[in-house]
Amino acid sequence: MTEKNYNVIGVMSGTSLDGTDLAHILFTENNGKWAFKIKEAETVPYSDIWLDRLKNAIDYNERMLEELNHDYTALLANIIRNFINTHNITGLDAVCSHGHTILHRPQDGVTLQIGNLAQIAALTGQTVVCDFRVQDVAMGGQGAPLVPIGDRILFNDFDYCLNLGGFSNISFDENGERRAFDICPVNTVLNYYANRLGYPYDDGGSIAKGGKLNKELFYELESLDFYTAPYPKSLGFEFVKQTILPLIENYNIQTEDKLHTFTEHIASQIAQVMAQNKSGNLLVTGGGAYNTYLISRMRELLPDTIISVPDDKTIQFKEALIFALLGVLRLRGDINVLGSVTGAAQDHSSGRIFKA
Repeated sequence: MTEKNYNVIGVMSGTSLDGTDLAHILFTENNGKWAFKIKEAETVPYSDIWLDRLKNAIDYNERMLEELNHDYTALLANIIRNFINTHNITGLDAVCSHGHTILHRPQDGVTLQIGNLAQIAALTGQTVVCDFRVQDVAMGGQGAPLVPIGDRILFNDFDYCLNLGGFSNISFDENGERRAFDICPVNTVLNYYANRLGYPYDDGGSIAKGGKLNKELFYELESLDFYTAPYPKSLGFEFVKQTILPLIENYNIQTEDKLHTFTEHIASQIAQVMAQNKSGNLLVTGGGAYNTYLISRMRELLPDTIISVPDDKTIQFKEALIFALLGVLRLRGDINVLGSVTGAAQDHSSGRIFKA
């Protein structure tokens, strides 16, 4: 069978709001086996004005959301253009963009990723594949997580793939089918409290490490209904704003203790998920992979699991890499969303294609 090559850019903006991730990817497919190379990659941070808009968008009305979507699409297109020009990237097959999640209430049939308007193709001068979640929600799925098919295709040497971003999510094979779901919030909460102390994030988890465990808060977090719900299941910032933060704020304790207690909660929830499955090799990516205190707590709670943290590019840009793959699969008409993961009626090929 003839080898097929794809030259694409993957674009991802996560709920942790650290910026827009862009990765120039070369894919090779040969007889069903895929290989990839991450070439140029960077994260473009948001300005303070954009951080405020994105943080507050959950409370916007419909008119404000339309304006935000238009403005963010223009911003994203400019970021993509600058990335292409800076690195002199030519001959692209497509730009594959997730956009930025503002609303995610799949139980209500609602999910919104801004930056996916048709104008993005004209503004970038490139074919753009985007808006991967809407079709899945329309088919009765959670619209998330979408990364697991990439885990299966590109990282099948690992028994489990764990992403520690704004939320933690895990992906693994069970009885021949891929399973995946969100576990709990991570950087959406940790960064919130680090910001209160004047830091963009808790570097290495050092602040959390210096705090103390509040057992009452810990057990109340552990008792939330979401954690006992069966998968497939997914989380949005609504859960953090409406459930997690109000719960934590009920406790008049030091911010360091809140960070410590929530970090212990993250490690505990991950350990409980792993305890329900076999031990094995766990790949950890996302910004939380740099939280050495959190990783140490996971290792303590999972002595029979080999926890692997890969190279910097894979840690930082795995989601951009996989959305690049989802875009390529969409261009090929191949399945890129697994119903066993999202709960949709069937596997399908999702995403909108806008020609330049």
